[in-house]
Amino acid sequence: MSENLPVSPRRKPTKGRKNSERPERDIAASHETVEEHEEGIYRVRRITGSSSTKPYRCPGCDQLIRTATPHTVAWIEGDVESRRHWHTPCWNKRDKRKPNIERTRNAPRY
Repeated sequence: MSENLPVSPRRKPTKGRKNSERPERDIAASHETVEEHEEGIYRVRRITGSSSTKPYRCPGCDQLIRTATPHTVAWIEGDVESRRHWHTPCWNKRDKRKPNIERTRNAPRY
């Protein structure tokens, strides 16, 4: 086996730098914010399409958030059980939304 393996043209070799010398970057904190709402303080995380690996049901519109769709995850601070996946527009407009009336599938909309 050859000791000089080809290097990917997209990756530049690091010269003299060890992994410990790389600047630390907190990926989670770059997409996570804290928002205050009537129910309490929420942790809000923006999820990219590439990191979304399974479908979820949006509590705002009750529609499916498909795999590989960018969306928002929010939960009340300190209560991980309240964590929900939202369409980003649904999360942004959730304070302006009227209370959701649950109907059966065949019920009229009026």
